[in-house]
Amino acid sequence: MKPKVLKTAVDHEAALARVESLMDAKPGSAAEAELELWSLLVESYEREHHPIHPPDPIEAIRFRMEQQGLRDVDMTRFFKTRGRVSEVLGRKRTLTLPMIRALSSGLRIPAEVLIGEPRRQRKPQARKSRLKVA
Repeated sequence: MKPKVLKTAVDHEAALARVESLMDAKPGSAAEAELELWSLLVESYEREHHPIHPPDPIEAIRFRMEQQGLRDVDMTRFFKTRGRVSEVLGRKRTLTLPMIRALSSGLRIPAEVLIGEPRRQRKPQARKSRLKVA
């Protein structure tokens, strides 16, 4: 297969197989140059067809809390009060710029993730009344 723009899943699979066959290319060789070209083609295809969206800011915070063994009460160093921690993690209050700065430096969460739009919590469905109006 000659290098070309990848347009289908079949092209993508063939390109991945070619990349794998070139993985042991010697530095500075023609095979290494071909590997680099195929890698760029695969990367371009995957960026278009399988984009990776940034995580939800609140999920990112909770993930980092879990990694570091932090509880909600430990987050007061970033949010000042327990009430504020509850509001932010409960998605009732958005992150402010000072919070984003504190979380970014303190928990090493990229600011780009924290400024993203958080997913909204699903509101519970209102129960329909069983009473019939005559």
